[in-house]
Amino acid sequence: MNISLTKRLFILFFVGFTSLFASVARSENDAERKTGSDRLLGVWEPSNGRARVKIEKIGVKYYGKIVWLKEPNDPETGVPKTDKNNPDPTLQKAPLKGYRMLKDFVYQEKSEWSEGTIYDPLNGSTYSCTIKMTDPNTLEIRGYIGVSAFGRTDVWKRLVVKK
Repeated sequence: MNISLTKRLFILFFVGFTSLFASVARSENDAERKTGSDRLLGVWEPSNGRARVKIEKIGVKYYGKIVWLKEPNDPETGVPKTDKNNPDPTLQKAPLKGYRMLKDFVYQEKSEWSEGTIYDPLNGSTYSCTIKMTDPNTLEIRGYIGVSAFGRTDVWKRLVVKK
């Protein structure tokens, strides 16, 4: 089978062009992943205003820990609040301040993080969770069991440091 020089050049050009296009698209997605994903970092306040959660990146995943409580001490005992509702008895004496309540989030794209969980210290339950950033200072946190349709969404606001 004899392919003419023109056809060979066309094939070579076509393969090179599509490879270049795929490479550019991939690097744009990588750049979005590197810069866009870290927009989640910072201190956030849930709508109830009872806590503040600092979201950090560890490796390639995102985690959030309680860094402030409106009522840091247990009103009954006067000592710092602990995770008394945790189903694991060995964790019931763990302090709530510093507790990692958001775990294992992975950036997907278009300002969404998923594959993580959220822990509710009020009832000791852990839920599947997704995070969607609707603007630079607003998150929609959706906790659910099984299917996302059967869940609840809370709006968190970024705490902006006053200058």
